[in-house]
Amino acid sequence: MVHHYLADLLLVLVAAMAAVLVFHRAGISSILAYLAAGLVIGPFGLGVISDLTKVEHFAEFGVVFMLFAIGLELPIQRLRTMRHWIFGLGTAQVLISAAVIAGLAALAGQPAAAAVVIGGTLALSSTATVLQLLTERGEAAARFGRVSVAVLLFQDLAVVPLLVLVPLLTHGGDGLMTALALASVKAAAVLALIAVSGRYIVRPMFQLIASTQNAEAFTAAALLLLLGLGYATAEAGMSMALGAFLAGILLAGTAYRHQIEADIQPFRGLLLGLFFMTVGMTIDLGMLLAKPEVVLGTTLGLLVVKAAVLIGLIRLWGLPWHVAVRSGLLLAQGGEFAFVVLAQSLREGLIDPVSQQVLVAAVVASIAVTPLLASLAARLSTTIRVRTQEPTPSVAEEGAHLVDHVVVAGYGRVGQTIGTVLTRQGIRWLALDLDVQRVLAARALGRPVYFGDASRIDVLRAAGIERARMAVITLDAPRLVDHAVTALHTLRPDLPILARARDSAHGANLRMLGATEAVAETVEASLTLGEHMLALTGLERAIIDDTLAALRADDYATLEADRRALAEATVRR
Repeated sequence: MVHHYLADLLLVLVAAMAAVLVFHRAGISSILAYLAAGLVIGPFGLGVISDLTKVEHFAEFGVVFMLFAIGLELPIQRLRTMRHWIFGLGTAQVLISAAVIAGLAALAGQPAAAAVVIGGTLALSSTATVLQLLTERGEAAARFGRVSVAVLLFQDLAVVPLLVLVPLLTHGGDGLMTALALASVKAAAVLALIAVSGRYIVRPMFQLIASTQNAEAFTAAALLLLLGLGYATAEAGMSMALGAFLAGILLAGTAYRHQIEADIQPFRGLLLGLFFMTVGMTIDLGMLLAKPEVVLGTTLGLLVVKAAVLIGLIRLWGLPWHVAVRSGLLLAQGGEFAFVVLAQSLREGLIDPVSQQVLVAAVVASIAVTPLLASLAARLSTTIRVRTQEPTPSVAEEGAHLVDHVVVAGYGRVGQTIGTVLTRQGIRWLALDLDVQRVLAARALGRPVYFGDASRIDVLRAAGIERARMAVITLDAPRLVDHAVTALHTLRPDLPILARARDSAHGANLRMLGATEAVAETVEASLTLGEHMLALTGLERAIIDDTLAALRADDYATLEADRRALAEATVRR
């Protein structure tokens, strides 16, 4: 019997791989690739996979891992720093959008319980799609990007009570308000229990395992916590996804977060792809083609309602029009969690199959047009900024909402390279520079660059240096680099500081002033040239690496000895 499951799983993997390759070449989201692959091979397509139960069990774990990864991205410090946007703007967006959409669903003939679930589900946006667009375009650290991320963070938090609410609405029998109250009490009780156990059990356990430096044991511990809490919440009558989410929050504020995130990434990506494929397998294309006007109307209604609510609320929060328009259009689509909640609602009998099909199709269509909406929003934003001449926000206004970011001192050629590297990795950053024209040019491109002296403690505080993960000094004047390192080390002795040095002697001095690492630009440029030279001679990579490592050892001791010998020989002549 096992080989039957394996055969179906192999077919699913082949279809997934082919679809992702094709869609990637077209610049389309991998989520849509998985959905399309599922549609093609599913029972309403070619019928290659007719029994969904063979892959559904694997696919459910995709949601579990996704919730765990989202929990890892929500350290308490970040929630506290962005609380006005997350819990203020985010709460208002979810509640108002849900109320409006639920009202429209009720007018369309949906029962009260179904309308509530539909409203709450469609109020959420696609975290995966939006973050991918922001990262690819280098806009995650821009003001509208941070506002969008804050709203997404609250939406991710809202998924948890929504998942708890669906079975309660189905089986509660005590009315809607009672179900809502019971969901809140259950969630609060579980949160309190997990918080206590996390402080006194989980974190000490991970500290002990990390001290062994055994990668397999560390990964096993992360999986144990994820699946163990998922099992506990499932046994308590809630979902496994809720337990996984709480497990992520437990570890979000620890030093192990990034390693755990890297460890679970392969599991998360594969299983989440399987989940989206099973959603695609449930789409009855024939039914949808029979009523295209309903799908189109639902899609347009969703985009218009969410964009209008978001733009109005962002303006109400005192943010400028260009930020409101960009964030509003960027977050107007439905989210991937709609597939989770709608599938659960269908199983529980809360919504009928036809409504579920129409809503899934509308969410898919809204995600598909998001890149076009983002491009339209960028053009509208530029037009609005030119016509209204809205002032550029100060570094203090921007830095107040940043946490776990990198502060870059200097935005010349080296600083620009650092910014590009950080953007490609999705790491938040903020740069300070004293060249007004350079700052204005960078701001025009939406980059988080501000006029400021990185050697002044008040400017560093405005840039959120107390909450930063690292500082990188790329200034080309040694005296300014010295002052910046001194100021940073005085303000944050624990902060990792990477500094650009003129030469190895300057690098040694910077380390004395408090720099964690100093890179000598002349020496490193020479070594890079030498590396390429050796590669062109045909030497093996391992030999080249060993040669460079020996030259970098002991603060370039060999190179310094050669330099001193040459200087002495020159003097003698």
